[in-house]
Amino acid sequence: MQHKTKRPVQFEITAVTREALQAWIKLAALKSEDFLFPSRLHDSPHLGTRQYARILGHWVDELGLDRSEYGTHSIRRTKATLIYRRTKNLRAVQLLLGHAKLESTVRYLGIEVDDALEISEQTEI
Repeated sequence: MQHKTKRPVQFEITAVTREALQAWIKLAALKSEDFLFPSRLHDSPHLGTRQYARILGHWVDELGLDRSEYGTHSIRRTKATLIYRRTKNLRAVQLLLGHAKLESTVRYLGIEVDDALEISEQTEI
């Protein structure tokens, strides 16, 4: 669910990820009404954003990467940027990100006027 807009956002997962999630759901004995990643705290039913950021930070450390270059938001932005670079399809990226306005997607991706002109030059009418 998109936090700002409260709209559902679709995403795909790989077969390996699907298998890992199924194993986790079985191991944790989760029911359909449960959160996929429950909190260990009694006051919260699900994993919080700070805890998620800490977990991601540990993964980055274990991979020997620079923590300052990777964060929860940069992962979301990286996928969207890769899709845009490969397809130049802003509408598809907008839908994947759950943005209501195309302008938001343009700002999010940091598309410059030069990028827009290059796309325009490659499009014949």
